[in-house]
Amino acid sequence: MRSPLQKFTEFTNQLLPHETAYLLSIHQFKDHERLSILQRIDFNATQIEQFQPYDTSIDKRKYYHLTNWINKRLQQIDVDAHFNWMLEMEQKIMTDSILAEEEKQLLKSIRHYQYPGFYFSKFYELLDRYRDFLLIRLRYADHQLVATFLREKEADYLHAKQVRERILLATKDIVDQYSGQQEGSQQWAAWLTEIFYDEDLEGYLRYLALVRMVFISHNHRQYTQLRAPFDFLDQQFRLGRFYSKRLLLNYYNNRLMLHSNFADYDRAVNYGYLSVRASTHDNLLYTNNLCAVLLRLNRAQEALKLMQQASAIAKTTKNMHNRVGFVAFHMEAFIENGLPMQAERYGDVFLAAYSKEVLHYRWHLFFTIYLASLLQLNHNEKLLKTMSKYRLLERDQTYTNSKNYLPVLPFYQLTAQYREGLISQDKLLTSVKQLIPLHLKSANDFERFRKQIAISFQWIPALEELLKKMQNARNC
Repeated sequence: MRSPLQKFTEFTNQLLPHETAYLLSIHQFKDHERLSILQRIDFNATQIEQFQPYDTSIDKRKYYHLTNWINKRLQQIDVDAHFNWMLEMEQKIMTDSILAEEEKQLLKSIRHYQYPGFYFSKFYELLDRYRDFLLIRLRYADHQLVATFLREKEADYLHAKQVRERILLATKDIVDQYSGQQEGSQQWAAWLTEIFYDEDLEGYLRYLALVRMVFISHNHRQYTQLRAPFDFLDQQFRLGRFYSKRLLLNYYNNRLMLHSNFADYDRAVNYGYLSVRASTHDNLLYTNNLCAVLLRLNRAQEALKLMQQASAIAKTTKNMHNRVGFVAFHMEAFIENGLPMQAERYGDVFLAAYSKEVLHYRWHLFFTIYLASLLQLNHNEKLLKTMSKYRLLERDQTYTNSKNYLPVLPFYQLTAQYREGLISQDKLLTSVKQLIPLHLKSANDFERFRKQIAISFQWIPALEELLKKMQNARNC
């Protein structure tokens, strides 16, 4: 049996804090009950763990009308909805099927266009096609309107095109560094920042610049410079600018990354749950990032529940980078919940079906967690065979330049060799002594490494003592 206002509650559960903040800023309700409902919606969107039911004594028609009002107001500022409308108009122009009422709307949008908008370049290209449509039909007055717009904005369009091409060059450098094919991309940071704050450029290019700024910060593990841009974007969303559900969810995910890198994990989790509140193409990526933070906070049951809920999405995604990441974090959630056997089985099945994809996408993350399950289950021979089969030590050597690198895989091999009686404890400790100074450069590196190999301390107490001594020596 449906509970009272269930449909309305399901609808409002999809709303996001910046959406409701904008709605509160523009409403002109005289009706106290409508306003109280909107305020309750805003509270529930913001305080995601303190849901307050809606008042069933209020006339249900007001809830229905408010739903329509919310959809209409958000649709009006949705840049993706505007983009889709332009695509539809272009298709109808190209196939000579545009209706008179649609043309009237298109001509009105030219007269009232507020430059630069979010998708200015697309609008310009749409009008370029429309100009041809009008001219061949001898519609001189309408053609003059369109031609004047195109002539006046031609320099802006060409400039936007040049910026887009340069962003593509920056993207290649940034992604190459991320994948280990290039050493740096920091040289693009200042220019991208300039592009992001350039109010004479369309919002789309500015947002592209911000996304690449995030990538550079991730590549260099330097996040302070993102605080100001994100605070600026936060205000833009509240004012109804740059808005679409997709962009807002992406913003929440980036906020999760920002706060987690400053160890502000509670805020990171809050943004993470907002990022998965509605489904988009990148939902699995956002789920992976939220799971990683939950595991860092030792909220393992919560993390496992999250991953189980997203399993259906993971099975159908075409993005193997995100899918391999999902499997890795799902295995880690199993392990942290005391279920290493489930982690091993899950890893076995996925590796058998997608070994090429694993080796191409996020192999280091996958094997770091998969081998941890084998080590915990004392499957040492299987661990050594896996490392040999996929030549993981050779691959690991190519990964050592990463700023996030830890010598976990070499350590796993040494531990498995020791437990199989292939090397002595002295050999194990000597090898670890050689590994640590090469790769653990900070107190944070030591803590991350200790956490990942802590499973071995129960078998090799001398190893824990060695790490403590080396960390204390470094701190001195």
